[in-house]
Amino acid sequence: MASNGIRDRVAIIGMGCTPFGEHWDKSVDDLLVEAATGALNSAGVPIDAIDAFWLGTLFSGQSGLTLSRPLKIDYKPVSRLENFCATGSEAFRNASYAVACGAYDMAMAIGVEKLKDSGFSGLPGLAAPADGTQAGITAPAMFSLLAPAYAKKYGIDEALLKDVMTRIAWKNHKNGALNPRAQFRKEVAKEVIACSPRVAGPLGIFDCSGVSDGAAAAVIVRAEDAHRYTDKPLFVKALSFIAGPAAGPIDPDYDYTTFPEVAASAVDAYRQAGIKDPRAELAMAEVHDCFTPTELTLMEDLAFAPRGTAWKEVLAGTFDLDGELAVNPDGGLKSFGHPIGASGLRMLFEAWLQLRGEAGPRQIPSVARGRKLAMTHNLGGAPGECVSFVSIVGSERSA
Repeated sequence: MASNGIRDRVAIIGMGCTPFGEHWDKSVDDLLVEAATGALNSAGVPIDAIDAFWLGTLFSGQSGLTLSRPLKIDYKPVSRLENFCATGSEAFRNASYAVACGAYDMAMAIGVEKLKDSGFSGLPGLAAPADGTQAGITAPAMFSLLAPAYAKKYGIDEALLKDVMTRIAWKNHKNGALNPRAQFRKEVAKEVIACSPRVAGPLGIFDCSGVSDGAAAAVIVRAEDAHRYTDKPLFVKALSFIAGPAAGPIDPDYDYTTFPEVAASAVDAYRQAGIKDPRAELAMAEVHDCFTPTELTLMEDLAFAPRGTAWKEVLAGTFDLDGELAVNPDGGLKSFGHPIGASGLRMLFEAWLQLRGEAGPRQIPSVARGRKLAMTHNLGGAPGECVSFVSIVGSERSA
């Protein structure tokens, strides 16, 4: 893949993140102001110091005016973008590139989405341009296809695979119970998860992420300037984004046990960051657990486990908060819900806290043991037809 990367050329010096949940009493403007103010206060800079802004939102605004008006940043450059569920990450990627290339000294990436009052129980319908061959099924139905396909390919009893999916949901809710910003702050018993009402195929309610509102923001500067603002910046090691051919549903060779786009973006990101063994080198990973079989599949696409073995690692606790590689230590989409434009930056906020040793009761022990790298990952779309983003950030700049 032809990407040169911007390893250690920019750094995050401040972040803000609202609580995620049902914000019936707050507008999109309110959420944007709260997240931006948090990031500015964290960085110790006034808003006038920000040279340019990138806003990620799918449904909550159509232009830069969505941000310029509530923040009162008249005559500043504000770009609004969206890229399915990787929208917040795309805002971060574009802002980082703008600083890395020297166009601006300081930029803000901010993501927001307000879904609870959209009138839909899930994501509002949005049909991308197509040739008429795309499947017309719901998101839970599309992602439910992963489970029986995985069980069949690797010879796993479907009841055992349900136990694996249940443990993923149990883990993420257990982590989210420790997070004051999570939408669902309650542990859920495995028996409750396993017996929850079916939504699609083998997926019960607790196998699916929820709908919520939220916003998150980051302030980015050149790496050489970072310590002027904070003793603990995070340096950007890799940013990889790809869009797939979207041919999976009509490709007879696609078997629904992998996201090829995720695997490709992970390889690219590891190459940019110089990572050889992600499971041994990363301190944590925030991954796109929109549904429990998605997280299972991602453990293999991101090379955290060999093909056909991730289910064993899930049951063994490898990806628990105190496991060999903590996955979704903040509770993930399962505990936060998924306000599309905000999710990618919310994941980055957890990396910000964990690598700085500021995650409180859910602080992962691997940071104290010397691991200094974190990953965030989004996918948008569906199995066989998605976009994928992988970032890697670190608490130390390479010599």
